[in-house]
Amino acid sequence: MTRILKAAIAGVLASSFASAQSSTNKSVVRLDPALDALVSPDAKVELVKGGFGFTEGPVWVQEGREGYLLFTDMPGNVIWKLTPDGKASVYLSNVGYNGPEVWRWGGIQNNGRERTDPQFEEFAMIGADGLTLDRQGRLVVATFAGRSLMRVEKNGQRTVLADRYEGKRFGGPNDVVVKSDGAIYFTDTYGAFRLREKDPRKELDFNAVFMWKDGKLTLLVKDMPATNGLAFSPDEKYLYVNGSRDNYVNRYDVRADGALANGKLFIDMRKETERGVTDGLRVDTKGNLYETAPGGVWIISPQGKHLGTIRAPEVSTNVGFGDADKKTLYIAARTGIYKIRVNTPGI
Repeated sequence: MTRILKAAIAGVLASSFASAQSSTNKSVVRLDPALDALVSPDAKVELVKGGFGFTEGPVWVQEGREGYLLFTDMPGNVIWKLTPDGKASVYLSNVGYNGPEVWRWGGIQNNGRERTDPQFEEFAMIGADGLTLDRQGRLVVATFAGRSLMRVEKNGQRTVLADRYEGKRFGGPNDVVVKSDGAIYFTDTYGAFRLREKDPRKELDFNAVFMWKDGKLTLLVKDMPATNGLAFSPDEKYLYVNGSRDNYVNRYDVRADGALANGKLFIDMRKETERGVTDGLRVDTKGNLYETAPGGVWIISPQGKHLGTIRAPEVSTNVGFGDADKKTLYIAARTGIYKIRVNTPGI
């Protein structure tokens, strides 16, 4: 067990669990009356568990009447399991970069504090990033610094589905989503490298959206500077993809063969000045987007209107709907996992 992993586990197990009765009392910023149908005016963001390094990729796993949340801690190179009673345990370890000279790998991030703060900390993002479930309920992992798309079989075996395009290694799969026909869509960027796209170890000269289906890898998009989160509309007519460098979301038509066409700017946040970037996103059953963005989690109508913002205490990185009714929005926000109840189920 690596020193980084030991430190990550120790930090989480030492942190206290905040019960559902303990709220951070952070507000939901209402920009349009339509928001009230999606999030109650008195809804509050609550801390579920803290003490992590940099959380990402929350996905809910339902098992009978019970369920649990899986998410990644990227500096610790761990996928965590979080049960409804707030107990965290290591689900998988070493899912990202596992080679020598760890210090040379993974983009540098921080814990979200100001550099003048005595508790400011920087670390290497050597772990996995986005998570989802396939149609058989198997965990699919964008391994980021591991530079692969991986599936975890029911017996725990790890299967690398893809790690290169036309013989060239991925830069760092970032996020992943599964279509109803079983096709896996994922973004690939420069995540594994300290120098990003200037790093000589980066083999592909573009960042991309790929589709993996029945063992075949197809390049769909290669003209976005920094592909990141992605999600389908409820009817799967559209795929939303954000660009984390420039803070915007594109919308693509999904053709019958799964290819993407007619990419258009859906919402532009490039003039926003608050902390945070367009990172993870999810969609509810009515087609509204829940997009991590500058200032928090933006709730965006299917027409592209910003209805309001959920403000977590830390910079939000990704979101996922959970609990049996899919009406709890779990928010990965740097060192913690937060939640808020919503009125419309997610998909």
